[in-house]
Amino acid sequence: MTGTSGTRRAAVLGSPIAHSISPVLHRSAYAELGLSDWSYDRFEVDEAALPGFFARLGPEWAGLSLTMPLKRAVIPLLDSISDSAASVEAVNTVVFTKDGRRVGDNTDIPGMVAALRERGVEQVESAAILGAGATASSALAALSRICTGEVVAYVRSEARAAEMRQWGERLDVDVRTADWADADRALRAPLVVATTPAGTTDALAAAVPERPATLFDVLYDPWPTALAARWSAYGGAVVSGLDLLVHQAVLQVEQMTGRSPAPLAAMRKAGEHALAAR
Repeated sequence: MTGTSGTRRAAVLGSPIAHSISPVLHRSAYAELGLSDWSYDRFEVDEAALPGFFARLGPEWAGLSLTMPLKRAVIPLLDSISDSAASVEAVNTVVFTKDGRRVGDNTDIPGMVAALRERGVEQVESAAILGAGATASSALAALSRICTGEVVAYVRSEARAAEMRQWGERLDVDVRTADWADADRALRAPLVVATTPAGTTDALAAAVPERPATLFDVLYDPWPTALAARWSAYGGAVVSGLDLLVHQAVLQVEQMTGRSPAPLAAMRKAGEHALAAR
């Protein structure tokens, strides 16, 4: 995987990966920044293939974006990871330094904070999380920075509940867990973060209150979700998965290229066009 002299390469890895719009976002940033000798691709790579992929990388590589199921699997292959990545045991960004080191970071967490801040959410007294997967732990880490009180996590099993309470202790967040059957209660929180797969929250749309606060739905395709559509119809603020994707990609571009600020508006527009074309 070597390139011609002077070119710089980056890519997103994961499995499945064909749906990823990360190449669209990063390439639009390169175009805006005048980085004509930079390329950004996508590669289908699972956990078993990851070490071999790393072994074949040449000096032209600047960085990698990682999605599921590689965010934890990549950690043993790195020289160091940031405190943010360590806090949730998940790396979504790898930067190759000039001296050959492999440095891991998690831009999902500050990306969530930035996406909320863009919608005017600087601080909340309490919040609710729908779901308890890998994204939920990143959401908890983000909430540790902006939530001053309790976070209630609505989950389907006691095992998941125990995991969320453990993450809360680790991230110094006051976490209380509740049964998914009562998830309609979550919708009255000042901030609701939906981290579940497509379709999971559709049944909750009918329970949206008349004056909802802020919903952060991490999905972006299909969009809007039934919950997000009803939330918007009732005048609530909605932060989408595309907002998150763009903000975390902005941070990746800045780390990989050394150029700042990355072109947020151009990247969001490129993402919107890509999704509209599906």
